[in-house]
Amino acid sequence: MANAPKQAGYEAQVKYGWWYSHRFLVLRRISQLLILMMFLTGPLLGMWILRGNFSGSMLLDVIPLSDPLIVLQSLAGGHIPEIPVESGWAAWSEWYALIGGVIIALFYALFASRVFCGWVCPLSLVTDFAAWLRRKLGIRNSASIPASLRYGIMIAIILGSAVSGTLLWEWVNPVSAFGRGLISGFGHSASAGIITGLVFGFGASIWLIVAVFLFDLLVVEHGWCGHLCPIGALYGAISCKSVLRVSAENRQDCTRCMDCIHVCPEPQILRGPLFGKQESPLVLSKECISCGRCIDVCSEKVFQIKTRFHRSGVEE
Repeated sequence: MANAPKQAGYEAQVKYGWWYSHRFLVLRRISQLLILMMFLTGPLLGMWILRGNFSGSMLLDVIPLSDPLIVLQSLAGGHIPEIPVESGWAAWSEWYALIGGVIIALFYALFASRVFCGWVCPLSLVTDFAAWLRRKLGIRNSASIPASLRYGIMIAIILGSAVSGTLLWEWVNPVSAFGRGLISGFGHSASAGIITGLVFGFGASIWLIVAVFLFDLLVVEHGWCGHLCPIGALYGAISCKSVLRVSAENRQDCTRCMDCIHVCPEPQILRGPLFGKQESPLVLSKECISCGRCIDVCSEKVFQIKTRFHRSGVEE
């Protein structure tokens, strides 16, 4: 029998304790905060680990890292993007941006599906909170928007950038706005105080963040990540053949409590591997964000992390 959405994970917590039923969630938050702190070591400590922002940065002033969507927009618009480098390397800044996009794309292509969305993206702090609040308040009615819409938005952004010659998406990109707001806000908080620093950092872009939060809370469940975000669409396409995958390895033990469905940002991707007895238990959908929440909340330990080459021992 299915559990109520607001009780998702309760049985796992009773059986195995709080840490077991929240470990992937905690590790994701640690990952996001550590990446944020790497951006802040420069303004706070004078030692740059990551110089720049979530759109483009330099790791230890040596390794370039660039958002592939910004790179594609720039190239479509007839420009070569730049990322911040030391003055001695300024002549190479354009090449660094291109190389950085390739490095990021290769990493996510090989590692796991949409890891950026689940473990790096700062905006998931907002969307995860909206999803949690939605479950606790019992808000279940939701507008219907096709998940494929984000791919149309991604294509429209690249074509729009080609026509306009600008980074079209960066005018309204809540992901980069939230990342810049956090970095700038906490960077100024040492002298101005946390609240003042964050207000200064976010500025008018705070309304983008509020709009995403209210959209997810009141209009469409998991609306931003699951239906609209073109960054997630691109990372899904990039990592569609990545190695690490969630697997419903012990699906014969499933009690159909639906806790995994309630917490998954892309719940449609679990139904085939979990309930389709003629399908592989591997979650091979490019929509999976590798967040591990299905592993956290399952009291029967149905889910595990496997490689895409794993062959399940479950009888079909």
